[in-house]
Parts: sequence; structure tokens; C-alpha cells
Amino acid sequence: MSIQIQIAKDADAPAISETIIKTLRESNARDYPPDIIDRVIDSFSPSKILRLLAERQVLVAALDNQIVATASLDRDVVRSVFVDPDFQGMGVGRQLMKSIQSLAMDAGFHLLRVPSSVTAEGFYASLGFKKVRDEFHQEERTIIMAKTLAR
Repeated sequence: MSIQIQIAKDADAPAISETIIKTLRESNARDYPPDIIDRVIDSFSPSKILRLLAERQVLVAALDNQIVATASLDRDVVRSVFVDPDFQGMGVGRQLMKSIQSLAMDAGFHLLRVPSSVTAEGFYASLGFKKVRDEFHQEERTIIMAKTLAR
């Protein structure tokens, strides 16, 4: 399986949106109630993805020209890491995070933070991120995690 990691283009917005929504409905729905999933989905329509592409460094992972994952870097914060459930556990997320960490180091950051979902906490911990604290947005729990970057 040869995954290509690349900078997202505007034309990728619909596929990015589709990947995120599928992941939220299939993976995150095990840890969050439907009202929270629906609220989060509202943030990832193709038009809102286009706005994010202008504000952050967004990467996509593609397999045979099909986008199967995405992640973004907003200064020193990792955001919107989603891997299509059909491709989870195959190293795609790890490859994306390696690229995100390289972007952060190239930008001069020494600490990388991530607001993790309950669903992804174990994934980030396996990459060396440590829990800093919990945050709650109404009843939605987010785990703030951080990792020191070293070359």
C-alpha cells in the first residue's frame, strides 16, 4: 500500500469533507452521542473545509488518487486528523502525523499540541503525546495533549 502525503488543494475539499464525516459517523460515534457528532459534522462541510485550507496547512493522504485521510497544522496545534475507518490501523495516521511533525519542526516549533477526541487519545499517546488536561465544551470532552519535538 503506497500512501501519498501531499498538501491539500481547494479541489480536495469535497473528498476531505466526506472522509471526515464518514469517520465521525463510524469511529467517533462510539464515544460521543449523536447530537455532538452532528454539531461537529456541521464544521466540516466542503465550504468550511475551503475556509480551513486558507487558514491552516492541510495535508491529505491518498491511495490510488483517493483521499483516505487528512490532518492539519494551525501554528503549533494539530487539528482535524481523520482517517477513513476502512484504512484505520494501517499506518496512514502515523504517516500523516510524521509529516505534520516535520512541518511543525520546519516552522521552528519545539512543542506540538493536539486537542484529542476521546476516540483518538490512545493513537496520540502511541505517538508520544502526553495528556495535559481535559476540556469540556458543554458535554463534549476534549483531551489536550502535547509532545516535545526533537530532531
